[in-house]
Amino acid sequence: MISAADIANAQAPTNTLPEPTSEGTWKGPFGGIFSATFAFATDYSYRGISQTQRQVAAQAAFGYETPSLLLGQDAALSAYLGGWGSNVNFPGTGTAAEVDLLAGFRLKALSEKLTFDLGYIRYNYLGAPANLYFDFNEFGLVAGYDFGVAQVSAAVRYSPNFFANSGNAWYKWGQIAVPLTFINFNENVTFKLFGTIGNQYVERYQFYGIPYDNYWDWQVGLTVNVYGFDLTIAYVDTNIDIQGCLNTYNCEARAIFTVSKSF
Repeated sequence: MISAADIANAQAPTNTLPEPTSEGTWKGPFGGIFSATFAFATDYSYRGISQTQRQVAAQAAFGYETPSLLLGQDAALSAYLGGWGSNVNFPGTGTAAEVDLLAGFRLKALSEKLTFDLGYIRYNYLGAPANLYFDFNEFGLVAGYDFGVAQVSAAVRYSPNFFANSGNAWYKWGQIAVPLTFINFNENVTFKLFGTIGNQYVERYQFYGIPYDNYWDWQVGLTVNVYGFDLTIAYVDTNIDIQGCLNTYNCEARAIFTVSKSF
């Protein structure tokens, strides 16, 4: 599942669920935990492409995670479900918001340093005419390992019929995050650098609105956690030029600033 810092990067590679806070005080039924994250960003960039015409976005995620089922001495499995939403701006379509429904399983091992997340996302675009076929399903596997000095993760995601009836789609990405522990103002302020690179393949790429069947996106940024609030600045870009992005600047390099809070 995604952390507050990931949702703070509005262009996060995985729109999944907020991580339950360490205090775990928001108890749910059957011994599980509810969680929520709220974010305000200067742009909602999905895999490097702006979904809001480079305008502001308000986002929220809600989730429930079951208690962990122990698998041996050093592995535990849990399940989760929830939702994620953001405003979007697709001119001329009447689309007002994206609301995603999520479910999956999460495995932790090796003292929680090794994680796997097998999940499903249903993307829904409110207000979009049905004949545009904006809604779609996606399945994904995310793996990560915490080395202490850095956390690395990688994922592959597959859709049998991607956005706008564009056919088979695969998204592969890798990410590294480095805590800056040598910066020590006080225990309530922490710093983390991160970088991500991804590749999106789309079978019927013309329907998706890109000039070729795959493109690259990347980001680098800094997250500062201040008394529980994540403040993130990220540089985001793709290898699609203005003409290839439907003559818009939605694929061009930009800085995105986000404030988020998890509960």
